[in-house]
Amino acid sequence: MAELLPFSRDAVMQLSALFNEPEWMLAFRLQSWDVYAALPVPTTQDEAWRRTDIRRFKLDAFGPSLNGAGANGATIPDYLGAQLTDDAAGGVLVEANGVVKEYALSDELKAQGVIFCDMHTAVREHGELVRRYFMTQAVRPTDGKFAALHGAFWRGGVFLYVPRNVTADAPLHSALWATSGRTFTHTLVVLDTNSEATFIDEYASPAGEGQALHNGAIELIVGDGASLHYASLQDFGSNVWQFNHERGRVGRDGKLDWITSVMGTRLTKAFQTSELDAPGAWARMSGIFFANGRQHIDLDTEQNHNAADTTSDLLYKGALKDHARTVWQGMIKALPDSQRIDGFQANRNLMLDKTARADSIPGLEIQADDVRCTHASTVGKLDEEEVFYLMSRGIPRPEAIRMVIQGFFDPVMQRIPFEGVRVRIFDRILQKVG
Repeated sequence: MAELLPFSRDAVMQLSALFNEPEWMLAFRLQSWDVYAALPVPTTQDEAWRRTDIRRFKLDAFGPSLNGAGANGATIPDYLGAQLTDDAAGGVLVEANGVVKEYALSDELKAQGVIFCDMHTAVREHGELVRRYFMTQAVRPTDGKFAALHGAFWRGGVFLYVPRNVTADAPLHSALWATSGRTFTHTLVVLDTNSEATFIDEYASPAGEGQALHNGAIELIVGDGASLHYASLQDFGSNVWQFNHERGRVGRDGKLDWITSVMGTRLTKAFQTSELDAPGAWARMSGIFFANGRQHIDLDTEQNHNAADTTSDLLYKGALKDHARTVWQGMIKALPDSQRIDGFQANRNLMLDKTARADSIPGLEIQADDVRCTHASTVGKLDEEEVFYLMSRGIPRPEAIRMVIQGFFDPVMQRIPFEGVRVRIFDRILQKVG
C-alpha cells in the first residue's frame, strides 16, 4: 500500500481497513469526510481566523499516514515518557507517528478497571464505550474544516477511562514523537461519576525541513463529582503547522484542572473550550507559551457556563522574541439561566523584542443578570528597572533577564502541582530565551 495518498474518500476506507475497524467507525470517518469536503479552508475573512493567515500552508501537499511512516526507525528521545511526577506513573504509552513503541499499565490500575491504551486498541476492544464518547460529546467534526479532517483521518492517540467511584492513585502518562510529517492523534479521557485521575500528555518532534502537519483532537469528559488533572505539553519542531480542537466537559460538582504548554511549531491554531454543564462544575485553565523566530501561536479559548452555580478560571501567560506573533482570543459565555456563575480570564504577555507582536482579546457574552465575570489582558515590555536592580546586586544581565522571565511566569507555574512538569517547561523557556 502506498504510504502517501491524497485526502480522499478512498483513502478514508483504506485507513479504516488497515486497522480492521468496526462498521460504526468507518461510517463515522466517511461522515466526517463529507463534512470536510463541504467546508472551505478557513481564511482571514472568518472571524476566528482573522489574525491567523494560513495561505502559505499547502494542505493539498499532505495526505493521511496509512502505515506510520518512519515509526520503526524512529529514535525517541529519552525525556519523552520520563517520570514527571513524584509518584511513579501507573501507566505509560509512547508512540512514534501513531505507532505504539512503549506501553505499560500497572496491575493495581488494571484491577480497578482503569482502561488505558492506544485509540486503535480501544476501538477494537472497547468499542461500545468509545463509540459513546468519540467526537460526540466534546469535539465534533462539524466544529470546523480541520476538526472534520481529523474525524476522517485520525490515527494513533490514547484512550483513558476511569470507572465510577475509582481513584487512579498513580498518574498516567502518554507521549507522541512525530517524524512522519503528518500526524492525526486523538486523546479521549473519560472519568465516570466520582472518579479521579492525573494525566500528562506530551507531543514533540525533531527539527525538520519542509512543512509538517499535526491535526489533533483532545476530548476530556469529567463526570458528576469526578476530578481530572490534565497537562498537555507541546514542543513540536519549528516546521510543524498544528491545528487542534480541544474541549472539556464537566458535570455536576466535577473538577477539571487543565494545563497547557505551547513551545513548538511554526504555526499553532488551537481551539480550547471548557463546558460547565451542571451546577457545581469547576474548571481551571492554565496556559504557558513562548514564541521565538517567526513562530505564530493562536490560542482561542472559551469558558462556557451552561448551568447556574458554575466556576471557571483562566490564566494564560506568554513571552515573545524575534519576529514571533501570538494571538489569544478569550470568551466567557453565560446562558440565560446560568445565574450565580463566577468566571474569570486573564492573559499576560511579555515582549522581549520590539519586532514581536502580541494580540490579546478578552471577551464576555453574558445573558444572565446575577453573575460575577471579569477579564483582563496586558502586553508589556521587559522591565529594565527590574533587570537593573538585579544587575546592581552583582547578577550578570543574561541571568537577570532569565530571573525576570521566571518571575513573570511564576503565577501560572504555581498552578502546576507537579515539579517535574514545571522544570520541564521552564528549562524549555530558558533554551528559547538563549
